[in-house]
Amino acid sequence: MEYHNPVLLKETVDGLNIKPDGIYVDVTFGGGGHSREIMRRLGPNGKLFAFDQDEDALANVIDDERFTLIHENFRFIKRFLRFHGVKEVDGILGDLGVSSHQFDVAERGFSTRFDAELDMRMNQKGELSAYHVVNEYGEADLRRIFNDYGELTTAKGLANAIVTARAEQPIKNTEQLKKVLAKFLPAHKSNKILAQIYQAIRIEVNQEMDVLKEFLEQSLEILKPEGRLSVISYHSLEDRLVKRFMKNGMFEGEPERDFFGRFEVPFKLIGKMIVPSDQEIKENNRARSAKLRIAEKK
Repeated sequence: MEYHNPVLLKETVDGLNIKPDGIYVDVTFGGGGHSREIMRRLGPNGKLFAFDQDEDALANVIDDERFTLIHENFRFIKRFLRFHGVKEVDGILGDLGVSSHQFDVAERGFSTRFDAELDMRMNQKGELSAYHVVNEYGEADLRRIFNDYGELTTAKGLANAIVTARAEQPIKNTEQLKKVLAKFLPAHKSNKILAQIYQAIRIEVNQEMDVLKEFLEQSLEILKPEGRLSVISYHSLEDRLVKRFMKNGMFEGEPERDFFGRFEVPFKLIGKMIVPSDQEIKENNRARSAKLRIAEKK
């Protein structure tokens, strides 16, 4: 099963500042590219735990006693590390969003390129699918999703068109959905708008914003002092959460200041945001929107 090369491979793993005998976590295992690079830098006493909720990722497990793959959503990182007797780690890596493999498997319904059933579940055993969102959510909720997660100015019209069409018959696949929303897809921008529509539905199906917040908060708890957090995001909603949390340990607002106007923040930022080179984008189209941020726990 083909997985593309991981995005910003060297930069992301460099950001972890690997200690040979350290304990590390890759919360988005996928094809195992980042994990294999971490393993290459670990000594005989180092450990790597990886998370992936996608069944397909299990085929890529690394046969090494230093490696453990946990088949769960990374929102449960703290619970499952404790289950394995781990309370603190030296570094955590996250490559957010949908893997190239998930986009390339037509029947998963992630890509605008294929006609497929409305699915979009990263965990194939999850109960909520794109079909449920499109056919069962109320108009107000659909509008909220398109507005908040797709950042679409036509959110109201999109929601109304779906509700009107499904009253006649269920919207079962991606081609039907495109036809229902055709008037909102001008030829010169159709791919971009469709990608935003798909993104909005996918984020809702997989609760991606809630998952990311829970993961970041737990990462702070389980990182050792001077432990590193290295996170790649692919759209502004994710990046905003990562940036704010690394900057001041909060998702909204500002930390409370003391009498002298000072405030404590939990992380030290390591370098500036990193984006892929033109060469990497040329070799891997998925890299074009990637942003890497690295922080060290104080």
